[in-house]
Amino acid sequence: MISRMKMLFTTLLLLMCAPKHIYSDSRLLVNMTLVRNASLLGAYCLDGSLPAYHLHRGFGAGVHNWLLQFEGGGWCNDVNSCLDRAKTRRGSTRYMNKWEVFSGILSNNASLNPDFYNWNRVKIRYCDGASFAGDAKFDNGTSLLYFRGQRIWQSVILDLLPKGLRYAKKALLSGCSAGGLAVFLHCDNFTSYLPNNASVKCLSDAGFFLDARDIMLNHTIRTFYEDLISLQGVEQNLDKNCTMSLYYPAQCFFPQHAMRYIRTPLFVLNSAYDVYQFHHIFVPPSADPHGHWNRCKLNPAACTPLQIDILQGLRREMLAALYIFYEYSRRGGMFINSCFAHCQSESQDTWYAADSPRVHNKTIADAVGDWYFGRRVTKEIDCAYPCDRTCHNLIG
Repeated sequence: MISRMKMLFTTLLLLMCAPKHIYSDSRLLVNMTLVRNASLLGAYCLDGSLPAYHLHRGFGAGVHNWLLQFEGGGWCNDVNSCLDRAKTRRGSTRYMNKWEVFSGILSNNASLNPDFYNWNRVKIRYCDGASFAGDAKFDNGTSLLYFRGQRIWQSVILDLLPKGLRYAKKALLSGCSAGGLAVFLHCDNFTSYLPNNASVKCLSDAGFFLDARDIMLNHTIRTFYEDLISLQGVEQNLDKNCTMSLYYPAQCFFPQHAMRYIRTPLFVLNSAYDVYQFHHIFVPPSADPHGHWNRCKLNPAACTPLQIDILQGLRREMLAALYIFYEYSRRGGMFINSCFAHCQSESQDTWYAADSPRVHNKTIADAVGDWYFGRRVTKEIDCAYPCDRTCHNLIG
């Protein structure tokens, strides 16, 4: 009885002394950190709340290595949509979950994330609606919106530097979707904060948004981005060499143009049939008012032969946009698979698992790790749909 009581007491003591992350059903949950000094930089979410991130400390050989992951979540390009967004977790830390699941590339399990499991891993919360790139404010006396994505990015970095980021030996800036786009916009800037002898690289997951016409030949996404850039004051934060080189500065918000000017080693992870681009850029509702594509959007197996042929055009356009990078970038990496998916690095089943998607029998985690650590050249391009039998999550 006494030994049983001692065991119970020891267990309770260990739980009381546990660090600020908890495990539930084998999931790693990490608590939110508000950037308390963000107001000194004027860095606010859309609604004026403080920005935030989640940090899980590295250990062992990874204690001086850092992985920063931009959260994704679309954009807002007019006052009304941004006001709506400000009342949700996409525009305010007040509505966000205070605990985030770290899985995939953020996992601390060596068997699930073999190359980065013991690094310091950070998830930067997204609450500005312009891929962390705006710097403006809207105030008409009734409504107030802060478009301060650029300052949010700076405030997070400045908060992390004294926590060990300034001593980083290895670092990887990554992100998914709108966060993947943010990687292209901030990659070189990230490098500028770190030691000159640090190995710094960038990974964009599902952030290679094409400057493409939709099926009605309209520039739907370019018009959307132009409005966003104007509203949120993004142009001043785009790469100056890029904006001086192109007739439309808004084009520098597109990765296919911006990446030409990035000096830091870069890895592009994307599906050739990215479901976000399929649904919102290539076949947006405005280009399909009668819903002829609805069944195809829900299930690729329901697409007609003509629709599949049109979708192959999306793949060809993506590969064409990446051609120069594929052929001539000596330090770049690629993994372009043919799954109908969007964001594959944060989900364990697509990042590294027994049945994960593969190209040339290589998982995404294998490809990214091989590239980052220079184990072998990694530029993997899948065959066209429906040849890849390792794909899953095909429903958009």
